[in-house]
Amino acid sequence: MIVQSTVLAAEFPPSVEDFYLPSILPWGAENNYWFTKITVLAWVAVALIIVFFLVTYRKPQLVPSKKQWFAESVYGFVRNNIAVEMIGPRGVNFAPYLTTLFCFVIFMNFFGIVPLIQISPNSHIAFPAILAVISYVMFIYVGIRQHGFVKYVKNSLIPPAPWFILPLLIPIEFFSNFLVRPFSLAVRLFANMFAGHMLLLVFTLGGFAMINANALLAPVSILSWILTIALTFLEFLVICLQAYVFTVLTASYVQGALADEH
Repeated sequence: MIVQSTVLAAEFPPSVEDFYLPSILPWGAENNYWFTKITVLAWVAVALIIVFFLVTYRKPQLVPSKKQWFAESVYGFVRNNIAVEMIGPRGVNFAPYLTTLFCFVIFMNFFGIVPLIQISPNSHIAFPAILAVISYVMFIYVGIRQHGFVKYVKNSLIPPAPWFILPLLIPIEFFSNFLVRPFSLAVRLFANMFAGHMLLLVFTLGGFAMINANALLAPVSILSWILTIALTFLEFLVICLQAYVFTVLTASYVQGALADEH
């Protein structure tokens, strides 16, 4: 967390341990490491998304209200610019899932710049990994349902190439399509959120550390905090971009699973 005492900031530099938060339960905290601030944020993100769309579409109007317009804009953006753009006309069928995925990732990311929260659950590899596994299982299921198991595996592993080079290409295709895809999908999101949080920690706590070490360093501390504000705006762009990239890559994998050719 960014909000820490200045004394601790001066004595202990930011580290990976800052991501392992203690239990927030008042009882049996030593045995409840799974129920932390990160867990609560994930449930809050789910609740906010569900409540927002339920309230927005409770009484839909022909001339939409601001809330309805915003919800329709989010769905329309994902449907038209991601689902249909990447998958084609059949992408409309995947728009609800992709919209849910996009909203969940961006909400989880956004916690990283909310004052007094300032940590994204996606800075823990477990959350991006689970999302990547869900997308991984989905595009494999879609491919098998579309082509059948044998044809899907053949399309995924055997590229249109001379037979004598296939022994080299097939392992590469297997590694790329079935191992690298979920790994890269999860690590890309995790690494960006992890790095962003660490940068904000370094510049915020670094300012406290310098001003505690020597009062003459006060101008440098102020500069460090100004850079923290600038980095927060940059982190906002990264938050939106990573949600978009995660959703686009998921859609591209679905498109590849539905394609008749390699």
